[in-house]
Amino acid sequence: MAVYTDISEVELGDFLEQYSIGGLLSYKGIAEGVENSNFMLHADSGPYFLTLYEKRVDPDDLPFFLGLMDHLAENGINCPLPVHRRDGQIIGRLADRPAALITFLEGVSVRRPTAAHCKSVGEALARLHLAGRAFPGKRPNALSISDWRPLWEKSRIGADQVEQGLQDEIDTELSELESQWPENLPTGIIHADLFPDNVLFLGDGPPGLIDFYFACNDVLAYDISVCLNAWCFEKDHAFNLTKSTAMLAGYQNVRALDAAEIGALPLLARGSALRFMLTRLYDWLNTPDGSLVVKKDPLEFVRRMRFHRQITSSREYGLDPA
Repeated sequence: MAVYTDISEVELGDFLEQYSIGGLLSYKGIAEGVENSNFMLHADSGPYFLTLYEKRVDPDDLPFFLGLMDHLAENGINCPLPVHRRDGQIIGRLADRPAALITFLEGVSVRRPTAAHCKSVGEALARLHLAGRAFPGKRPNALSISDWRPLWEKSRIGADQVEQGLQDEIDTELSELESQWPENLPTGIIHADLFPDNVLFLGDGPPGLIDFYFACNDVLAYDISVCLNAWCFEKDHAFNLTKSTAMLAGYQNVRALDAAEIGALPLLARGSALRFMLTRLYDWLNTPDGSLVVKKDPLEFVRRMRFHRQITSSREYGLDPA
């Protein structure tokens, strides 16, 4: 349950007085998200999503995240909009936390995505990349390759508790990625966390994209590799080439990848698998039992990392390097 900070009806009522959304009808904590406290509320003017930003989120990053959502929505991306207060601001305080009110986006996150879903996500990701080109905000990726080794060092000593031999394997993998990481690839705004629970589908319309709290400036093709890891593996950990082919075709329907991006995709996919393994491993080893944070198995992404290590050409993802 992602409610780390509870709020009273009186506190919430005072907070909502700063907005022109009408009276409060109901509210409840919801389980979506693992970083912040989230509430679904209904007012006279409709449903809204309320987020209280907890310690993991740097308050200085909030203007970037919320400004980006504003920009993307203005440029045709189906995403929630921050609600402006009467004084024009979009960030307030509630229960001694930075807080924002966001429009509610209708839709359903799919648990078993099809190839059609994957194609639609590929198209939406490419549109996001194109729309982000005109966004003036800048934010470095706080979990780029330069951040992986410090994160690894916090968990390295406990890695063999998760799987025997994992410490040596990740030592080698990280060194290889650091020495081979591609440079001079196209960069821009990336979502960096476009997993199925951050995409909402409704009928035949474009999917809704939510949770921009990892968004940053980085390599565009790295964002694609995150999606390959998030969308194209089955519950039994098998890679689904049909889904991968559909996702990459959808992306290229909107934005064509250049030869360097295509050639770098296997290495980028290894890297993004390692990145999510490292954050999961840290939480697995450091989150107390009974915590509100649900620990996720890091070995899921170890298996994906091993798969990508065997890839020799982007053809194996369904891309034609030519």
